[in-house]
Amino acid sequence: MRMNLLSRRRLLQSGSALLAMVAMPALPRAKEKASGGRLIVAADSEPKNLNPAIVASNGVFFIASKVIEPLAEAAFNGEGGLARRLATSWEGSEDGLSVTFKLREGVKWHDGRAFTSADVAYSAMNVWKPLQNLGRIVFANLEAVDTPDANTAVFRFSRPTPLQLIRNALPVVSSVIPKHVFDGTDIASNPANTKLIGTGPFRFAEYKPGEFYRLTRNEDYWGKGEPKLDEIIFRVLPDRAGAASALEAEEIHLAAFSAVPLSDLDRISKVPGIEVISKGYEALTYQLVVEINHRRKELADLKVRQAIAHAINKKFVIDTIFLGHATASTGPVPKSASEFYDPDVTTYPFDTAKANALLDEAGYAKGSNGVRFSLKLRPAPYFNETKQFGYYLRQALAAIGIDATLVNADAAAHQKAVYTDHDFDLAVGPPVFRGDPAISTTILVQSGIPAGVPFSNQGGYENKALDALVAKASETIDAEARTEIYRQFQKIVTADLPLINVAEWGFITVARNTVLNVADNPRWAVSNWADTALRS
Repeated sequence: MRMNLLSRRRLLQSGSALLAMVAMPALPRAKEKASGGRLIVAADSEPKNLNPAIVASNGVFFIASKVIEPLAEAAFNGEGGLARRLATSWEGSEDGLSVTFKLREGVKWHDGRAFTSADVAYSAMNVWKPLQNLGRIVFANLEAVDTPDANTAVFRFSRPTPLQLIRNALPVVSSVIPKHVFDGTDIASNPANTKLIGTGPFRFAEYKPGEFYRLTRNEDYWGKGEPKLDEIIFRVLPDRAGAASALEAEEIHLAAFSAVPLSDLDRISKVPGIEVISKGYEALTYQLVVEINHRRKELADLKVRQAIAHAINKKFVIDTIFLGHATASTGPVPKSASEFYDPDVTTYPFDTAKANALLDEAGYAKGSNGVRFSLKLRPAPYFNETKQFGYYLRQALAAIGIDATLVNADAAAHQKAVYTDHDFDLAVGPPVFRGDPAISTTILVQSGIPAGVPFSNQGGYENKALDALVAKASETIDAEARTEIYRQFQKIVTADLPLINVAEWGFITVARNTVLNVADNPRWAVSNWADTALRS
């Protein structure tokens, strides 16, 4: 039974009051001083492991990036699109076998110990390379990290490794953790994975399951005049309608990652004191894709895959499911990645007649019931849009004689079914493009990925020419030549359709207008918020 808005507000207000009285100390109201105050933010998930050095995902970064810092962060106006954090410079050798980082001096860990190059070397060799989901790719050929002094770290590679890749990947894969806390322990089970110790502008203070995460100001932060806030509270609100109501009731200041449903944006944008902000996600492009199990005889046929691509009305998907907050994809690299994007690729305009003709040519005639064959379709449960697209795709397939059985599951069951058990024919996924194809899209199509790796090619697709391009790009030092390889990569993927790219989108932030410096970098929601402030 659905609660009406008034009842929901009362419930949220009573919970908010209890949270304030029991769990959190009183702080001065933001209007009493130019900076400081408590920022309250909606969080729609509770990661089991908060260590971004191990789990490089947006759900983890959203909270942990305020506590644990990378070597560099994405920036709109920074040199090479980067802002310096724990590293102040980086330089690659001509042969691609080393990268030298100069590190920031005078930085302290939250427990008072000095940050040094030993922490970077330990993080790289013991965590990023062997344990991190994306670092395993970037640092696959990392052989050693030399530390000639406390503020220099020299990464040495056994094979040429492009500086272009290292540079593009820094915001995502280079979160540094303290060696003195993790060394000699079981890294995966260390308590510091949930009670974080970092160098960032905020200290990890408290977590109450099902209620909130609390971060407090780091008075010893290296950034001059930062942080602006006294406290950040991530309030657990898994119900997106609840986040919208809490914003309207002024119980929270901000909801990121489209925590407010797209269908509510037009209405809530008219509420006095609330702003809808689309900036701040440019380096986190989400891609709606149809994953294909090529072990299925019908789907191993290119004509069948082409037919499915022609059956999808991308304009309808953009207008109806995303309500205009997305664009149609042309291939595996999004338009926002201007460094690599190539528009000159094979496309599949919506054409049901052509789709039916291709299936006829492939030898899959309609039976007396109008069905050619049946498939199992698993939409990812992570977002409303992926689930809604699953329902749409079932209808689109029915129009060309393919009967799709929809199988919905929670996140854990979905990942196991698709990426471990391969119990799917088609799946709907939302992979993230993070600035470079090597840490974004190549893993979706290259062969040889072990079973159990999430968001990877578990459909059994194999194309030796494509694999060779991916391998060549991984060792191509010249940036222009490497970029050209990825343009060829896009042409092969769109022609052979190992998967079908449908749409690409960034998220929306909804905030009270008292929150300042929102969306001032292309990974804002997962950056450190050192300059975020509350209006006095």
